[in-house]
Amino acid sequence: MTLPGAEKTDAMTEPAAYLNVDQSAEGQRWLLRDTDERTALALSQRLDIPDAVGRVMASRGIGLDDGASFLAPTLRELLPDPSHLNDMDVAAERLAAAIMQDEGLAVFGDYDVDGATSSALFKRFVESVGGRCRIYIPDRLREGYGPNAPALLELAEGGASVVVTVDCGTAAHEPLAVVRDAGLDVIVVDHHTAEAQLPPAVAVINPNRLDDDSEHGQMAAVGVAFLLIVAVNRTLREAGWYKDRPEPDLTQFLDLVALGTVCDVVPLTGVNRALVTQGLKVIGRRRNAGLRALADVSGVSEMPEAYHLGFVFGPRVNAGGRVGASDLGAQLLTTDDPAEANKLAQRLDTFNSERREIEAQVLAEALDSLIDNPPGAVVFALGEGWHPGVIGIVASRLKERYNRPACVIAVDKETGLGTGSGRSVTGVDLGAGIIAARQAGLLERGGGHRMAAGFTVTADQLTAFRAFMDERVAERVEEAGIVPTLRLDGAVTAMGANLELIEALECLGPFGSGNPEPRFVIPAARITFADVVGKDHVRCTFESPEGGTLKGICFRCVDRPIGKVLLTAEGRPVHVAGRLRANSWQGRTSAQLFVDDAAPLW
Repeated sequence: MTLPGAEKTDAMTEPAAYLNVDQSAEGQRWLLRDTDERTALALSQRLDIPDAVGRVMASRGIGLDDGASFLAPTLRELLPDPSHLNDMDVAAERLAAAIMQDEGLAVFGDYDVDGATSSALFKRFVESVGGRCRIYIPDRLREGYGPNAPALLELAEGGASVVVTVDCGTAAHEPLAVVRDAGLDVIVVDHHTAEAQLPPAVAVINPNRLDDDSEHGQMAAVGVAFLLIVAVNRTLREAGWYKDRPEPDLTQFLDLVALGTVCDVVPLTGVNRALVTQGLKVIGRRRNAGLRALADVSGVSEMPEAYHLGFVFGPRVNAGGRVGASDLGAQLLTTDDPAEANKLAQRLDTFNSERREIEAQVLAEALDSLIDNPPGAVVFALGEGWHPGVIGIVASRLKERYNRPACVIAVDKETGLGTGSGRSVTGVDLGAGIIAARQAGLLERGGGHRMAAGFTVTADQLTAFRAFMDERVAERVEEAGIVPTLRLDGAVTAMGANLELIEALECLGPFGSGNPEPRFVIPAARITFADVVGKDHVRCTFESPEGGTLKGICFRCVDRPIGKVLLTAEGRPVHVAGRLRANSWQGRTSAQLFVDDAAPLW
């Protein structure tokens, strides 16, 4: 499958561009993924899979010993013992005691999908074993990120003796100190980068604690929360709690775990892969009223994939926290009333439409307001009156456009205080940089993880903060490569891109961060047909020099360079890159290429 132009150069130089494509229609350099051909061949033979599939697995670091479990990941094999995490047993004992003694429990969650699913997971579990639990999600605009003392004290006044913070809390030193003195027990369940000093809590469960040697720091908060309910369930069982009541089947909650894991864009490897694989099966059974309503309102009738979680369900759950009511997502995921679920799903769908409009406006203004043009090591955009609920998404768009970390700051017109959100590229730990800036006195608040972070900055510290981040990140950005690249898994002909190959490739899912969907090139294809479909999509038909045809579609591309290439090729040869999918229409299924990029040969 390797073609001329795919060979690598000297070890001291960059790899040669695949098919000699140094700059595609989308301005990307094409690179072939490194593959150990011997491992690829051995995987193909041992697992009885096509050679192309073996190459894809080998390029993702899958060895012979891991091949079978990669194709069929199971929690029995991959789920770690919860007790391996620091403070887990302490937390499990306290929560089990609270449940058995009928104490009031509350969960304080972040307003994003990871927070909503973690909150819903904990509440559903507690109530399934006979306990009482309330959910509190802070208002993004009024309260900001993370636990705050007034809200925690309000929960205590409402009857809660134990509060579990999910997807937040690791950096909440001051609020937790206040409520500790007030007698409230707080258990932190988080995955964000931690500092050496931990907040004063009964337990801080975080695989990314500096003093924790866990190998599972890639887990989303909802994954850590699932480990917690496994531990609490075990403690209740050992205490005899289930002698007179049924023990819950914890796998019923994996739909929530899968949704939060995918939407937090953590690597879909190891235990995360198993959680999402099994969780998708649970979602397919449509037992959660909220997820069922989301599928209906968004028109998802097929068996859901990771794509639907990340790009269909997730944005709607998120929309409440971004531009609507922050707790709507958690409400949706915890209700068992179909009518209520439908109402909530409709509201979230409306909020999501509003979010898209606000996002488009802020993105346009951000592109016009870039502090440095061209950007430095970190892309900085700043504007007054921008909605804080969309700045994270806008930061992602800028990151994708410039292939370097991006920070977007919404400045309050009255206070002058800037609320910022950042997104990073592979190889640059943005969360660590933001924490370092806060420790240096340049930020009021700040934290996050490798790929995303949030912060608050005053006007007088903005220049110093930018300089600090540029200097810190410059070297790492250089190492990571700032030239946009498209990594490819090889080449296939139009004839070879058939349903048999697609079915074999589907076994490598779920796809996402850490396990990208395979991308192939149809080399020197001739476009025999192309036209615009819908508002701004292009559909086309390719023909390989070796024979055979393949249908393709490129989404939202009419006004982009790739759209112009596809529409004007007129039978001339074009390298076309994309993802192979099965397309069902009127009872017929055929192969199709979702086009990501193209490189004209004229």
